Amino acid sequence: MMKMPIDRWMHKLKAYERHISAAAMIGGFAFDNLTYGRVDHAVTQTLLIVYIGVAALAIALLHWLESHDEWQHVVVRKLRAYLPALAQFVLGSLWSAFLVFYARSGTVAASWPFLVVLAAIFIGNEIFSKYYARLIFTTTLLFFALISYAVFMVPVFTHTIGMLTFMLSGGAATLLFAGFLWLLGKLARARFGEVKWKIAGCGLVVYVALNGLYFLNVLPPLPLAMQTSGVYQAVCKVPARNKIAPRCVGASSDMDLPRTGRLYYAALEEPQSWTTWFGLPRTVHIEPGKPVVVFGAIFAPVNLNTSALYVWQHYDEVSKQWQTTQKLELGLRGGRDKGYRGYTFRTNPDPGSWRVDFVTVDGRLIGRVSFTVEKSAAPQPLKTVTL
Repeated sequence: MMKMPIDRWMHKLKAYERHISAAAMIGGFAFDNLTYGRVDHAVTQTLLIVYIGVAALAIALLHWLESHDEWQHVVVRKLRAYLPALAQFVLGSLWSAFLVFYARSGTVAASWPFLVVLAAIFIGNEIFSKYYARLIFTTTLLFFALISYAVFMVPVFTHTIGMLTFMLSGGAATLLFAGFLWLLGKLARARFGEVKWKIAGCGLVVYVALNGLYFLNVLPPLPLAMQTSGVYQAVCKVPARNKIAPRCVGASSDMDLPRTGRLYYAALEEPQSWTTWFGLPRTVHIEPGKPVVVFGAIFAPVNLNTSALYVWQHYDEVSKQWQTTQKLELGLRGGRDKGYRGYTFRTNPDPGSWRVDFVTVDGRLIGRVSFTVEKSAAPQPLKTVTL
């Protein structure tokens, strides 16, 4: 009696399979975005290593089984059917994690080509499921995963960033991939010999492409990530001890700022239009002789001590180009969950469009604050916010 309703339900489920798959993919990405914490967290790193290891094992085992057509045992047939799906699942999980971390680290303005590539692979993971049984396709994806992972994992161990660290990341990923190809050759020499040069060519394309994106300053600056940023009329650094006066820019140090027993930052900002919620630049009204202050908090892994640059740029209405007016270096220490905090200011800035770029020592964009300066003869209504 229950068979017909169940059959009908299964038929409907099959009809909406693509929609369900798309919803599951979006839901899974949203879940990963909420659950993945710091890039240097032990749980995060363990999970990513397990994903890479399972993907490599599935690819190698399938390659070995496919080289023995005479094996027709029921277990072997099931493995041949299930191993491509397993590789697809774990690699899809990696693309989701990479998209989360790289999107957090980069800005769309600078890193959109690489983010588009990651998003395309993440979305296409479902579309190209039938190709996961092909050795060239899966090994190329594995190398892309290895090098993408090494780019933000090697700095966690070396406590450095820059061109040499990036080259070391690429070298480490290439060595691991070469070892994996050696294993494939040992498992099934004849079958691997037919495609090894094609795999090497695809790997070379991936390596050159990622290096090109790096030197074009398109690759997001992982493991660094912008946690928060903003533009204010004043910023105060409030120490934990009561005997030490707050250090303020744009405001008096005798402001009524509560002492909480911990160091924190307070700022004065003017109310903004609702349009700023959609990414439009904030407008800052500045009295003559007063500063505009840009605040930022940049996350870095534990023990990674480096520098970042604050680059002030003003839009020239005559040349229709952004002109760099000032560069300031900020020492950056890693370890704080909500990022290493700092600020920069400019007194009596010219009216017009401004932006401050937070840039790594190797020239990659961490974050950007855009705003418009307007002169004001009268004080503006301001509110105090805790940063």
